[in-house]
Amino acid sequence: MSNKYKIRLHRPYEPSQAAVVNSTAKRKIVRAGRRGGKTDLAATIAVKSFLAGLRPLYASPTTDQLDAFWYEVCRALAEPVEAKVLYKNEVEHIIELRGTKNRIRAKTAWNADMLRGDYTDLLILDEWQLMDEDMWEVVGVPMLLDNDGDAVFLYTPPSLRSRSLSKARDPRHAAKMYKRAEANTTGRWAAFHFTSHDNPHLSAKALAEITEDMSRLSYRQEIMAEDIDEVIGALWSRDMISNTRVAGYPDLARVVVGVDPPGGSTECGIVVAGIARVGGVLHGYVLDDRTLKASPDIWAGVVLSASDTHRADRIVGESNFGGDMVENTMIQAAKARGCSLSYKNVHASRGKAVRAEPIVAMYEQGRIHHVGELPYLEEEQCTWVPGTTRQSPNRVDAVVWALTELMLGQPEPEEIITIYDSMVEVRDLELVL
Repeated sequence: MSNKYKIRLHRPYEPSQAAVVNSTAKRKIVRAGRRGGKTDLAATIAVKSFLAGLRPLYASPTTDQLDAFWYEVCRALAEPVEAKVLYKNEVEHIIELRGTKNRIRAKTAWNADMLRGDYTDLLILDEWQLMDEDMWEVVGVPMLLDNDGDAVFLYTPPSLRSRSLSKARDPRHAAKMYKRAEANTTGRWAAFHFTSHDNPHLSAKALAEITEDMSRLSYRQEIMAEDIDEVIGALWSRDMISNTRVAGYPDLARVVVGVDPPGGSTECGIVVAGIARVGGVLHGYVLDDRTLKASPDIWAGVVLSASDTHRADRIVGESNFGGDMVENTMIQAAKARGCSLSYKNVHASRGKAVRAEPIVAMYEQGRIHHVGELPYLEEEQCTWVPGTTRQSPNRVDAVVWALTELMLGQPEPEEIITIYDSMVEVRDLELVL
């Protein structure tokens, strides 16, 4: 077919894209910057695989990515399609060699269920960092078992602004896979890295315009394609959290739910924490992160559900945004559900960093423990730099409110007054229906 009809493929640029195309590894993971040519690379690999008689399947979480991929595939195979040698279905994004099972297909797929019902010789997952991990672990791997097929993963390290688009349970799952691929010595896995600047077809002027308004952290992640473990200026580090992580916890003396209200289109921070004395020393345990973006009635219901699940004795909510919005929302939600409510309104009289520092100190002392992994909370803790992040760190605020109530609200009586005077104004509301 390729001898008779012209196949128009992008020539992989050297050395980055060419190294991926020429690699014989069965599993390839590519970490690249925005506009770095990931989708063009995916199209080239898919078409070459198809021309070799295989059955490639491409999946991306957005229609924009799929459309870009499909355009390049159709451009490459236009002549044999027009000659009716190949069958093309634009609705299902299929090009097939007539009378055979040799085909190329593209799908939009956020999660594993959207990928089911197919088989492939080559699975390409584009924008892998935004996908549910089950896409590979539950569905992708079995697809390739019969013929020991290949897989290609393409991703850009996610910034805080892109995190809200993700369906992943762990926002760092792509970075962790990349590290495993780098460490692999069998030759079955290969890891590749290139930046937006490595794309010779990208206008330097356009790149400058894209990056002009980006923070330094976003630039490193999205343009330089760096998986950043530690962020200079962040109050928390990953080691600080991981070194005191626990699988379980002792009997808890108190449990509270910290609530940070959404500001505009942001999430509502909802974090559950508890305390217990261990060897006579007060320790805090972060139990759950139920932060979400939703309407007030929905997030208030989630707060009440979290409180009920963990048998919390108090809900603590910030009153800054919208006055007493959180309090009033919780009262109405409790009334609607016919449940009791123990609520404390807290008012931030000092900046986020100042409020967080005593809690960070307790992490450093080994007195705060995350129970299991709380990936989105931990990602925000370890990437939030006071004074530089535009998006409000709702999860950070919620965990700080909860731990402040637990760890700093229960020392000696005279210390309570000092801490509250310097950090928050409080009043209690007890509502029992």
